[in-house]
Amino acid sequence: MAAKEKLTAAQVSGLVALLIGTLVITNDFTALNIAIPAIERAFRVDVTTAQWVISGYALVFGVFIVTAGRLADMFGRRRIFLIGISIFCIFSLIGGLSENAWVLLGARAIMGIGGSMMWPALIGMIYGILPEEKAALAGGLLMGVAGIGNGMGPMLGGVFTEYLSWRWIFYINVPVSIIAAFTIYRTVPADSDDEVKEKIDFTGIMTLSLGLFGLMLLLDIGADLGWLSPAIIALFGASIVLLVLFVMVERRAGSDALVPEEIIVNREFVMINLAALMVSAIYFGGLMYLPQFMVKELGYSAAQAGAGLLPLLGMFAISSFIAAPLYDRLGPKLVNSLGALCLAGGIYLLSWLDASTSFSGLLPGMMIVGLGTGLFYSSLTTAGITSVGQARSSLASGIIFMVQNAGGAVGLGLTTAIVVTAPSLPQGIERAFTVNAILALLAVAVILFFVGGALTVENLFPPRKSEEEN
Repeated sequence: MAAKEKLTAAQVSGLVALLIGTLVITNDFTALNIAIPAIERAFRVDVTTAQWVISGYALVFGVFIVTAGRLADMFGRRRIFLIGISIFCIFSLIGGLSENAWVLLGARAIMGIGGSMMWPALIGMIYGILPEEKAALAGGLLMGVAGIGNGMGPMLGGVFTEYLSWRWIFYINVPVSIIAAFTIYRTVPADSDDEVKEKIDFTGIMTLSLGLFGLMLLLDIGADLGWLSPAIIALFGASIVLLVLFVMVERRAGSDALVPEEIIVNREFVMINLAALMVSAIYFGGLMYLPQFMVKELGYSAAQAGAGLLPLLGMFAISSFIAAPLYDRLGPKLVNSLGALCLAGGIYLLSWLDASTSFSGLLPGMMIVGLGTGLFYSSLTTAGITSVGQARSSLASGIIFMVQNAGGAVGLGLTTAIVVTAPSLPQGIERAFTVNAILALLAVAVILFFVGGALTVENLFPPRKSEEEN
């Protein structure tokens, strides 16, 4: 019986450092949701303007993450990460010190560039530091710590907003970023080549970035301007033209392409991203509208609403850690299907809420959504990266996250459109969450037929690995 290979001290140190970096990014994603009303009051702006603190960051992050992933694979993940976290740290400080809303929004947008450089490089380093047979462990650790960071965000955001200032949500990024950068520099070996053979695909970067920017921007402003307004139709048309041009440019770019051909024609990778697109509305919609329900219907404070998300985010973190051994034992098809089913079931339970629903009535649905989120995203990330190979891991992770972000934007736009046209907030949430549950069921079908091999008994219920294989 072969003994299981243990991680070396260097691997453990590197993992700890990288997971600190994961906390920096994921905490920031959710912390500011709670602070929007305070930012409105501080700068005397309306919610439409203040909301761009979140939307602007997500927009820039989503636009540049594919490019950042490709650059990380080309020039070294550690190098790109350290550049990204430096940008993130500097503009966090500027955001905290901002004296008007426009400085804050500008700083937040540039933080999105830093974050987009950090995330795919971080994922590539985590998968690269572990042997290939421990890929599921990498995914579980990554999403587990991401869940902890997401869970900490609303709590820290609520506490800082209520007892200190919303500015401390930005200030706290500075020391944590410095610690993460120093630790990663000391513990994670450099991975860049002295000679980079591939060229930067500037035309591909430009057409993809502008096309995605237009598409994501119209999803953010479409509900306000009207989906059939001339501005939205023109923006949509321009975005489609740019994305078609991107495809044409990539066909001519060969091995220098921003998204190489072997990624585009990889059917399993494409279907993994389609499944992510379908379910992303659930997580984004839950984080947006469950706190609103708690504040507006249950009378919670900002700090209480942030803490109220803990059942969902805590279960997300726990199930992410559980996903790794399940993935090894059951395979990608079954674990991803189970995660998507939990997301569908949990959000459907939450769709039953009404004006008389108490917090205890939200608990089962939130916990099942959290369970599904952890199982689904950690396993889907592992399946996506292993389907394209280690050499393209940062690019693959960038594409997966971009699709999740786009799916979240599309889904949140759809959810918001349904909510605001309903007679009341509870009725709007009921209708929107029901639609989200149906989309998650469609994702289950995609996973069953296209992810992890053909739909067979062996792939649904793979044989348990022997001790020698483990």
